[in-house]
Amino acid sequence: MSVVAKRHELPAGRRLRSGHTLYWWAEVLAILAFYFVYSAIRNWNSSGDMEAFENAKLVMQWERWLGIFHEETLQDWALELKPIIIAANYFYGSLHFVATIGAGIFLYRRFTDDYPRYRNMLAVTTALALIGFRFFPLMPPRLLETVSVHDYGFVDTLARYPTPWSFNSGAVSKISNQFAAMPSVHVAWATWVALVFAPRTRHVALRALAIAYPVVTVIVIVLTGNHYILDAVGGLVVLAVGWYASGRFTKAGRIADEEPDRVSASS
Repeated sequence: MSVVAKRHELPAGRRLRSGHTLYWWAEVLAILAFYFVYSAIRNWNSSGDMEAFENAKLVMQWERWLGIFHEETLQDWALELKPIIIAANYFYGSLHFVATIGAGIFLYRRFTDDYPRYRNMLAVTTALALIGFRFFPLMPPRLLETVSVHDYGFVDTLARYPTPWSFNSGAVSKISNQFAAMPSVHVAWATWVALVFAPRTRHVALRALAIAYPVVTVIVIVLTGNHYILDAVGGLVVLAVGWYASGRFTKAGRIADEEPDRVSASS
């Protein structure tokens, strides 16, 4: 590396094998800016209740055709066991962010060469989810009773049972786009977390937890009435696209002769 290159490098940088340099503070600023834009677009709801309700009926029709419309049955079972529902509420409202941030920090610190691709994968995945929210507003199961005379049997568990927050409380009810359900970002991010941790830990128990995390997330989003099963499938689809796209355009952290779709790992 030349003297000029050294002189122009900023503090707190991590040099990648590709020659690029990452700065933790620049990553934090970029992620915060991206999340601000994501939240603004996600929470901008230009659709009416009836459009979201019609899309919900369409999703339920597809699930009946596929033989997977079991959300109400599963929630009914869980409602008999109050501790499970309360645990699901806490899981849904908090672990989503904690686990994702933790995975990002772990990757940056321990496998820095892998970090750029996984960061880009998450960004592409989340951006694709925004397209789904904008063009396919979807009423979650917990809200069906608010617009339909038909009793679908779903319960808004976040509103009924004690939890730190709910979509119906305070400012959340005013700014949150409650029709941003397809695809499920919870499932997409949880699977991303599993892809970060599972191949990079030597502990069998930790690897098992990483693999179980997206599975439990799918169960939680259904039991709490926040998503349909097909929303989870949608989350996996956008994550797969994000994985492929990030593999094609990410250069940082890779050597010149590395295959585009090969997962890099630092020692």
